[in-house]
Parts: sequence; C-alpha cells; structure tokens
Amino acid sequence: MAGLEGIEQPRGQSRATAARWSPAVEDERAQKALELFGNPTEAEVPLPSRPESAATARRLAQVVVLRLWGLSPRMAEDTVLLVSELVGNAVRHTGARVFGLRMRRRRGWIRVEVRDPSRGLPCLMPVQELDISGRGLFLVDKLSDRWGVDLLPRGKTTWFEMRVGDR
Repeated sequence: MAGLEGIEQPRGQSRATAARWSPAVEDERAQKALELFGNPTEAEVPLPSRPESAATARRLAQVVVLRLWGLSPRMAEDTVLLVSELVGNAVRHTGARVFGLRMRRRRGWIRVEVRDPSRGLPCLMPVQELDISGRGLFLVDKLSDRWGVDLLPRGKTTWFEMRVGDR
C-alpha cells in the first residue's frame, strides 16, 4: 500500500485498518454511537459490560464534548481518557452485565458518571513508574478536578468532574 511502507503498525492492526482511520472517520463513528446508544446528556445510556463498550463510551464522550458542548479538543482528550478508565473498571471489576454512562454540564463544570450494580468501592492505589496496570483511578485523580463514588441502594455511581474554560 503506497505511503505506508516503513510505518510500524500497532500489533494486530493491518495496513488497511490503519489507512481507514482518520479524524473524519472517527467523528462519523462517534455520531453513529450517539444515534445507536442514545445521548448521555439526556438520559443514562446503558452499555453492555464488554471490553468493546469502552470504545463506544469514548466515542460518546468525544461527540458530546466536542460537538454538543463545543469544548476544546484538550478537554475532549482528557474526558475521553477518563471515561475509558471508569468504563474499564466497571467492565473488569464489577461483574455487571450492563453499566450506565451519564454526562452532565453546568456552568463552569462537566460531570461524567458511570453507574454499575456493584457496591464494591474502587480503590486509589499508589502507582510506580513501571506499573502496567492499576493506573485508572490514578489518572482520574490527577486529571480531574474532583472525583468520587456515590453508593446507591443497588450499586454505585463513580464520577469525575472537570472545570470548563480554564483548560
């Protein structure tokens, strides 16, 4: 394929797949996710507890932050990363079949919530430079302005908030 010689592809990714990726394609996928799963700013969006749901949640966060809320690409990048971490925790650690994603905005703040049926609390662990796992809540703690967990009668909501405007 012309133009891709000498470019190392991520493991498991073919040249054809790499050639198809572009910001426009990713934006189109984000719009499709919004149409298929619903708008997390209007109601909680239920997602199946499978690893591939992290990609769906990232796309929903991207389209909400960039297109619906008109915030900066940097805000979108941080939000997408943190959504991925919370979703990954819900998929790996809760035993849930489904979890919910909700995004809210109020003056000066955005809030992202991931609800699951487990009452097990996430734990912020110390992270060492060479650790290859356990960084999720560390990233949430470092990149968000505040985060927490609300226990519910059946389950919990893990959330983070970020200031808007000064990023």
